[in-house]
Amino acid sequence: MYKIAVVGDRDSTLGFKALGLDTVFADSPEEARGAIHRLAAEDCAVIYLTEQLAQSLTPELDRYTNAQRPAIILIPGKAGSLGIGIENINKAVEKAVGSNILKNE
Repeated sequence: MYKIAVVGDRDSTLGFKALGLDTVFADSPEEARGAIHRLAAEDCAVIYLTEQLAQSLTPELDRYTNAQRPAIILIPGKAGSLGIGIENINKAVEKAVGSNILKNE
């Protein structure tokens, strides 16, 4: 059975533990990088990653973008949203549909 994990600082990820998700506390991009590669090797299907860490991990995110597993989904951290996650969704929709039907103009 595949796992779902959350990677981020303690305050942002601790609540997910109550939902039964694996949580990996990472306070630096280096810790998050190692966690992502370890979780991918352990057949983790979905990794939720805080946007604050993701902004420093572009090569790792690009590496897994077209991979079947894991799907890396960006979530806001304790400091709030940086807009990176929604921008990725907009790009994916535009790629799939040919036009960004979600964008408010």
